[in-house]
Amino acid sequence: MKNPYATVQYAGDDFFVAVSPSGHAQVIDIKGERSDAPSPTEFLMMALGGCTGADVISVLHKKRELVTGYKIEIRGERREEHPRSFRKLEVKHIVRGRGISEKAVAQAIQLSTEKYCGVAATLRPTAEIVTSFEIQEEPQP
Repeated sequence: MKNPYATVQYAGDDFFVAVSPSGHAQVIDIKGERSDAPSPTEFLMMALGGCTGADVISVLHKKRELVTGYKIEIRGERREEHPRSFRKLEVKHIVRGRGISEKAVAQAIQLSTEKYCGVAATLRPTAEIVTSFEIQEEPQP
């Protein structure tokens, strides 16, 4: 059974262990120069990619696009002043497949960014989210 909340517990040496409501544990590293695990802001970038990616791939499957690979690259620019929140997030969708429709990809990204992705909706009031995409044609076997 799912827990109603996430937990984050200090584990020493500038590490935390986070446990999601579904019971999955992740280490968080707050000592930036060490980089032995993702930082909290890196998790936020990954959450945006996972959220929008889930929407986009779902829409492309419903449109019966022949997707053979899909990757999202997220680049974040943070403010210099504290709190060093994101000022801009660039989200690039790289879709690989056979005969993928540019229109279908653009629509799927727009639906995710403007309607479905809760992480984007949460970030949008304080950070500009810029999306782009690239379609890579899969060679015929």
